[in-house]
Amino acid sequence: MERASELRPNLYGLSRDELADALGPLAPERYRSRQLFRALYRRDAWRVETWTDLSRELREQIVNRFRCERPVIVSRHSSSDGATKHLLALPRGGRVEAVAIPAEDRMTFCISSQMGCAFGCTFCMTARLGFVRHLDAGEIVGQVAALAAETGARHGRYNIVFMGMGEPLHNADNVLRAVRLLTDPEGFAVGPRRITVSTVGLPAGIERLGAERLRPRLAVSLVSADEQTRARLMPVARAVSLEELARSVRRFGRGQRDRPTFEVVLLAGENDRPSHARALATLARRARAKVNLIEFNPTPDLPYRPAPEPRVQMFLRVLRAAGVIGTVRRSRGGDIDAACGQLAFTRQQA
Repeated sequence: MERASELRPNLYGLSRDELADALGPLAPERYRSRQLFRALYRRDAWRVETWTDLSRELREQIVNRFRCERPVIVSRHSSSDGATKHLLALPRGGRVEAVAIPAEDRMTFCISSQMGCAFGCTFCMTARLGFVRHLDAGEIVGQVAALAAETGARHGRYNIVFMGMGEPLHNADNVLRAVRLLTDPEGFAVGPRRITVSTVGLPAGIERLGAERLRPRLAVSLVSADEQTRARLMPVARAVSLEELARSVRRFGRGQRDRPTFEVVLLAGENDRPSHARALATLARRARAKVNLIEFNPTPDLPYRPAPEPRVQMFLRVLRAAGVIGTVRRSRGGDIDAACGQLAFTRQQA
């Protein structure tokens, strides 16, 4: 049975216009909703008692009609390499994981967009949870706020990657709302080039992302440019051909300063042969994409091993010989199961 407080609308996650509409009957002056918007997303003042620029009477009226809740960190695990995995409790129930990854010149937050995932990629632990539910916009941006408060990261001066739990473009409505909140200069004020949305490759979602006024960077988890190999490792490939995916990626990158990225997790004996490298180079040129080669992070629950280093270097040579920009992303947080593909809370935690 729902608590009475849960029946009240949550203000956290509303846009500027939505806050103005919600507060209209209580405070028709537009500047009041703007004050609250800045409090929520610029100052991370989500507790009512911190809204000191609003009158006591107005605060009491807001409390009686609304609630204001964002995700909160309930546990954390630190890696020997500096990455920190956080388990967050969500206002609507359930939990997700997010990771803070420090570097010399930047902080990166890897955040989740869903509880679980519906796409069944065979090399990803999150997929083993199955799909539980979408996160709303407040539950998404609230992870950023919680991690920024935890790490002391400067306002808006961090990178955000939608590479945590879930498929962002399966939850496109809420992810796009979250991106708008994150890039709003009155809110989080994160530049769109600091945000990367990673997808298994949903053309309709890529089109929607590309239509945004402030577009984040796009990364596509490709795994292989061989149709049969990709379909075996990623079930979504049975519904979306590589040709269709390449067209949508090329359209997204048209006129952009940064090219979209194909991400390829290299698995020993699965997708790491020279023929795979040549097919990847051809597809990346056709899509006008760069390539990020990713180390697989082994876990006893999955039957794969990382490709040996000579195979990784072979891929780089083939890509560069074809004029494709290729880089290698070295994993962080593997010793605490916080690396790419390892996020998977137990159902007892959910």
